Amino acid sequence: MGTVATIGVYGWTLERFLDALRQADVGLLVDVRQRRGVRGSEYSWANAGRLQAALAEAGVRYSHHTELAPTTEMRHLQYREDARLGVGKRSRAELAPEYREHCLQEVLDRDDLARFVRELPAGRSSALF
Repeated sequence: MGTVATIGVYGWTLERFLDALRQADVGLLVDVRQRRGVRGSEYSWANAGRLQAALAEAGVRYSHHTELAPTTEMRHLQYREDARLGVGKRSRAELAPEYREHCLQEVLDRDDLARFVRELPAGRSSALF
């Protein structure tokens, strides 16, 4: 198993996003979004259908794992912290401690990660998106 990295949507163009995946030798992009769409024309490339087509053309496999997605309640914890700090989700630099804790307890600690790990490509990196 190679390295597992993370990558988000904001601040990227499709070309720069794919270039970052190539530079990291990503063979599998694991989409952990509950909803696979992004608002705004600037990020329309990240909507599921377009993203999957671009990844296929770039030779990167795509997998969607909703069981690893943060719940709506967890996302609302983060939104409250964003509001408290006066930052938008497109400009946040760090996740709220309470959000991280809920992710660990309600998602990662409860899921069968061995099933997920078996999917990761040997000898290449993977990216959680």
